[in-house]
This record gives sequence, C-alpha cells and structure tokens, in this order.
Amino acid sequence: MRALVVHEFKHYAKHTVEEMAAPKLKSGHIRIEVHAAGVNFPDILLVQGKYQMKPPFPFIPGSEAAGVITELADDVPHLKVGMRVGCMVQLGGFATEVVAHMSTVYPIGDMPFDVAAGMALVYGTSYHALKQRARLQPGEKMLVLGAAGGVGLAAVELGKVMGAEVIAAAGTAEKLEVCKEYGAAHGINYTNEHLKARAKELSGGKGVNVVYDPVGDKFAEPAFRSMDWMGRYLVVGFAAGEIPKLPLNLALLKSADIRGVFWGTWTMRDPKGHMENMGELLNWVKEGKINPRVSSHHSLENFADAFDELTSRKAIGKVILTMK
Repeated sequence: MRALVVHEFKHYAKHTVEEMAAPKLKSGHIRIEVHAAGVNFPDILLVQGKYQMKPPFPFIPGSEAAGVITELADDVPHLKVGMRVGCMVQLGGFATEVVAHMSTVYPIGDMPFDVAAGMALVYGTSYHALKQRARLQPGEKMLVLGAAGGVGLAAVELGKVMGAEVIAAAGTAEKLEVCKEYGAAHGINYTNEHLKARAKELSGGKGVNVVYDPVGDKFAEPAFRSMDWMGRYLVVGFAAGEIPKLPLNLALLKSADIRGVFWGTWTMRDPKGHMENMGELLNWVKEGKINPRVSSHHSLENFADAFDELTSRKAIGKVILTMK
C-alpha cells in the first residue's frame, strides 16, 4: 500500500509517501480501502513533533478516512465486505488501506467519500463542544473564531441548527460570506474590525453567551472580553500559533467558565455518547440540515500542498486527500 510515513519529527514538507506492507487485521477490526482522508491541523503538528501525542516511529498520520470494507475479523457482527464506511483512527488514515476497530467505523450509505472523510472530526468536535461542553441553548448568542475553517464552519452551521444566533469572525469578506451561507447571522472581519467592540455591538451590548475558539493567540483575550455574565469560553485549539495567557480576573468579573474541548479523548471515555452524537450528525446530513463543505482535494502524493492550505489559513471548509 502507499502511505505518508513519518520516520522522524521534521517539517511536513520533508516527509514522503512510500510503499509499505499493509497493516495486519486484528480481532474486532476492519480493513478499509481508503478513497479519501480528511486533513486536520493536529496532523500538521503531529508530524513535526509539536502535538501532545508523540507516537513511536515509524507511523502514518491521519485520523479520519472513508472508503470500502475489504476484509473483516471473524468477530465483527454488524458490517459486511463491500460496505461504504467512514472511520476514526488515532493514526493510519493517510494511506491507501487502513485497519480500524469496529467501534470507530460507521456506514455512510451513498454519502460521497470526501464528505464522509471530512465531517467526522470537525463536526464531531464542534457538536461535542456545543452540546456536551457549552450546553448551548436556543436563542443564545455565540461568537465563533476562525469561522471559515473546518471546525469553525461546522460550529457555525451546528449553532444555527441548535437555535443559536451565530456571530462569525474570520479574516476576509469572502470567508464571512460563506459563513453567512452556513447560518451565521452576523460577521466580523477581524483584520479591519475591533473584535470585542463589534461582538458587543452585534449582541445588543450585553455580550455573547458562548465563545468557540479554535484559534487562540491574540484573538483570545478580546473574544473573552466580549462575553456576557456567566458566559462559556470553549478552548478548542490554537491554529493562530501562540497559546494565549488569559487574565483570570476576567473569569471572576464575568462569573465565566473556561471549558476545554478535547474531543478525541472524550470519544474514548464516552464511546456511547460519541456514537449517539455521530448518529445525530449523520441523520442531519441525510435530512439536509447540515451540508459539510469541502474546500479542496489533493492527491496523497501532494499532501504538502494540502498542509500548506491549512497553515496559510486559505481553507474554507475541509481539505481532503484522495487516494483514487
């Protein structure tokens, strides 16, 4: 099989796609011929040794994929060879074959492979953030930073479906237009608008109830200051670079919560809750309530171009690697 193989931590452009032996099938596992895989910011950190998880070498990055089942272990009762499925894995997705545990594999019906490969992590993360962590309520006001990126755009769309009034913050007018297509009631261009002042203005002067922050860096403090009394600040990631240091007196003055969102670990601690969330999301796709957006496609061999698109923050929606 072909795979992006990491033998040492270094800049992503210095890694290579190689031919290697396919992984062995284990009890409770399924072999999938991969057609598409979703690219996520943690993948970029992982191959450079900058992520909190540091796997032993060699390893194959990639945490979400979609394709066709080609082989099953004898103890897998509910799936069949030939089924079109999506899967979540800790490692191994950036390859033409992946072996995944049956608990992480779900049928996708006639959903396009690129859509299925690109929705699990971003929609799974955002739905867990809004449902279990923020406990977002209909009518609440939510500010989404990095709103045109993968998790950001998913948060915008899900917030709208869940009944919130969504304020999208992004860096260009083009990105904000896409956010409005996906349900944002308002937009803030934080390259030329004051984030805190505009968020306060757009929320009627009181401030927002929830901040969804996958960006961090210099955007975190003004976003936190834009919150209303008893607001909830969701720490999702740090795509802008620096991990911010918030003055904790702000949390005291607003009686506000800072709530971490570590979706990957939550899925392992609460697999039942995770599968319930995924079932709801897949139903919403079928019903047309959510429409995962693919920003671009790149071949496996051109993975560096896909990573570039994320690091330059040019992506609007999800970046996909294709194996076929």
